[in-house]
Order: sequence, then C-alpha cells, then structure tokens
Amino acid sequence: YYAAGATGLQNPARGTFVCISPWNFPLAIFCGQIGAALAAGNAVLAKPAPQTPLIATLAVQHLLAAGVPATALQLLPGDGSVGAALTKSPKISGIAFTGSTATAQAIRRSMADHLDPTAPLIAETGGLNAMLVDSTALPEQAVRDILASAFQSAGQRCSALRCLYVQEDVADTVTDMLFGAMDDLALGDPWQLATDIGPVIDSQAQYGIADYIAKARAEGRVLKELPARATGTFIAPTVLSVKGIAQMPREIFGPVLHIATFKAQQIDDVIAAINATGYGLTFGLHSRIDDRVQRIVERLTVGNTYVNRNQIGAVVGSQPFGGEGLSGTGPKAGGPHYLTRFTKAPAPKATPDASTTPAVDVARALAAPHPAAPPIAQDLPGPTGESNRLTLTPRAPLLCLGPGKATAEAQARAIRALGGHAVEAPGLDPQTLTSLQGFSGALWWGDTDQGRAYAQALGRRPGPILPLIAAPDAGHACLERHLCIDTTASGGNAQLLAAVADA
Repeated sequence: YYAAGATGLQNPARGTFVCISPWNFPLAIFCGQIGAALAAGNAVLAKPAPQTPLIATLAVQHLLAAGVPATALQLLPGDGSVGAALTKSPKISGIAFTGSTATAQAIRRSMADHLDPTAPLIAETGGLNAMLVDSTALPEQAVRDILASAFQSAGQRCSALRCLYVQEDVADTVTDMLFGAMDDLALGDPWQLATDIGPVIDSQAQYGIADYIAKARAEGRVLKELPARATGTFIAPTVLSVKGIAQMPREIFGPVLHIATFKAQQIDDVIAAINATGYGLTFGLHSRIDDRVQRIVERLTVGNTYVNRNQIGAVVGSQPFGGEGLSGTGPKAGGPHYLTRFTKAPAPKATPDASTTPAVDVARALAAPHPAAPPIAQDLPGPTGESNRLTLTPRAPLLCLGPGKATAEAQARAIRALGGHAVEAPGLDPQTLTSLQGFSGALWWGDTDQGRAYAQALGRRPGPILPLIAAPDAGHACLERHLCIDTTASGGNAQLLAAVADA
C-alpha cells in the first residue's frame, strides 16, 4: 500500500526518521512505520519496545535480505534511554511513535529542545474507548462484538473497548448473555488453538491491573470475574460497574471491561461525557436506528467509529487508523494522507516585518465562530456487507505566525485551500502559546531560533500535542474520521423469527 502510494509523492524525503514501536503490535506497527518512512525515501532508525527485541530483529533481518540497504535501515533495541537519546539528536528529521500519551508528550518536548522546530512527530497514543448499545441492538451480535473488543489479545490493544454503555431497558438481557459467554472463554498458552485469552505482557502489567481490580472489589464493583490461573502473567477477564466513563481514572491496558447503564433520553449526555475525556481513538455503536447512528457519529470527536461490529482491527487501505485529541496527532496509518508527512515540501519564502498581534486579539479571533465547511467524504474499498468511509472535517484553527503580515496572510491562504481554518497572528509572543486555547497548531516560516521558542512553548502545553508546521498538508488542516458500518447487521430478530415460525 505504501509502495503504491509513494509513486504519487511530489516532495523529497525528510532525511532520517526514528520509528518507535509498541510491544502490543511488535510486527505490524513496527513494519508499518518502517515501510512508510522507507517508501517516502527516508533512512530509518528503528527502536522497538524493550519487551519485543526478538521479533524486531527477525523483521529487520528479513527486510535487509529482501534488499533494503543497511545504510537505510538500522535496528536500535534497548530500553527507554535509547529512545530518549534519539529524540535529542539534531540529526533526526522526524519521529513516528506509537505508545502512551505521556511518553508522546515527553518526546514532543525533547524534539522542541533539540530537533528542527518543525520536525514532525507522528504519534498514535491510547484511549478511553467506549461502546454504546441501545435497546434496538440485537443482543447476540452486541455480545459477540463486546467479547472481541474487550477481551481479545487480553485487552492489550489501543483500540480495545474499555467502557460499555448499555441502555437500561436491555441491560439485564445483555449482561446475562455477556457473563454466560465469558464463562466459555479459556485462558492459557496462546500457541494452543483452544486458548481464547493469553497473558498480559509482563509481571509489572499484571500487578498493576490486579491491584486496580482489587480496589474495585473492595468497593463492591466487580460484576463478573473469571477464575485466575495460578501461574503465568495472566489476568482473568473482569467486568466492573461504573456510573460512567468519567469514573475511570485512566486506561487500564488489559482484559477489564467497565459497564454503565443509561436511559434512552440520556444518549446525548453519554456522548458528551465520552468527548469530555479528551481522548478520541475508537468508539463502537450497536443500534438499528439509522437516524440515531447519524446523530451520534456527527457529535463524536473520535478517529475511528464502528457500527454494529467490533471496534478492534483496522485493514490498511480500508480502515485508516488513528485518533485525535489525547489519542494522537494524525495522519492515520494505512490511509491516503500518511506518507505525505514523511516528506518535506520546499520551504516557503517569508516576508518578515515588525508586525505584532496582541494576545487578546488572537484569543478573540479563535473564539469567534468560523464558517462551517462541508466535510469531504471518501468511500474506501472493503468486503461485501461493510461500508468504509473516510471524512475530512476542519480542525480547530491553525495560528499563522509569519514572520510578518504578508507571510501570515500567505499561510492562512494555504490552510484555507486545504479546507481548514486559520487565524493570522504575526509577531505573537511565544509565551502566549502556553495558555492560549482553541487552536490546533501553528505555522512558522522564519528563523530557527524563534521557531524553537514557539515549538518549546507548544511542547510545554498539557493535553493534545500541537505541531509547529512549515509546509502544511491536508492532515494538518483537517481531522480524519473513519466510519465502518456492518451493513448486514441491521436485519431481523432471529428469536422473533423463530417464534413466528414455531407458531
């Protein structure tokens, strides 16, 4: 996919990319990052997770045997100190990272201090992923997808279901069926075909998750828990009760599902609570009311939404994957805008002057309503019975810092041409960026020293990672949101049809 996409690239490679991959997808994400960077013409320093050096070594050996030059790909296994050293090297042109939000923020700060101020960080991070099941959902389908989403891979997927909302009218039916299905899950060695749930990654993860469950047990919130294994780093699939997603302190990266109930008239409140977490990776929805599906999808601030199917797994080219907010920077891996971020457009020419913009004027402009641009939708290929649609919708405005009024105007035109919103702010004090709200990044076409001051100010902000951009692309101007619908799942009720047949 990336090799085919590379034939249409217009700009040269950036140089040397660092690819830092996670332990939970030690082959797919490891190779995906490397493949994209190489396809765009970059050299790659590949840093696998400390827990997974062996599979990374084999992958690199195969890539080198297939003809990738050793001068273009080097493996650097090790602990976090290796990654920390790489993120401080001014020789690095960009970083692709998959892992925790906190680590991504630390990488962003290190890059701002040491790398080119506009060097890209492509980060895919975690999420507090939810699923909503309303009273029209088919319980059998919903339970099948809840099991897969929450417990497959022992819940160790960034896309995994963490908080299930069930409409109270059907809550007893759904939970009874779910708990019965859980009883059939087998914990054991993943090499055995009969195994459904394997271990968590290591003893540190096991102890942390077990402690979290123990505290919930002391509070009387354990609804269902399978028997634990005496040996190995296993965590038995567990279901906990919560009032809502706001009660979850953090992402629990294991086979732990939280369940909350809601009334029919509270759906808007549920969606607002999910958006309020700041995360936006995956969301699952089981409903057979098309208008409700459309309304919920339009309100969600989530990168990947799955309707009437499980919410894990993403097929390259069909389901580009990646979140927004605290869940990632974009562009989506396996999508049409990913490769561009690994290239470098010619540096635009700046026209500096002494223009300055008061912070209060910028804040006022950011708070003002911006004209709503119609989303740009693209239908992607997929199997029969499944709809896959990628939509571009404008991000919060980008600040156009110049230098100079004419440069800021040119930057604003570039962003608007890409379908985004822009606010001109030439000469803005870098310190203002640490507290200013309502923007998604900034453009700078000036000198490195001032650019570094802007990048460092952006890096000190809590919350989502905001980039300092030289040449913008569509992923800077717009959010990518993907909607996957199982179009075969809105049929009749099998139990009702059987009852009619018996009658």
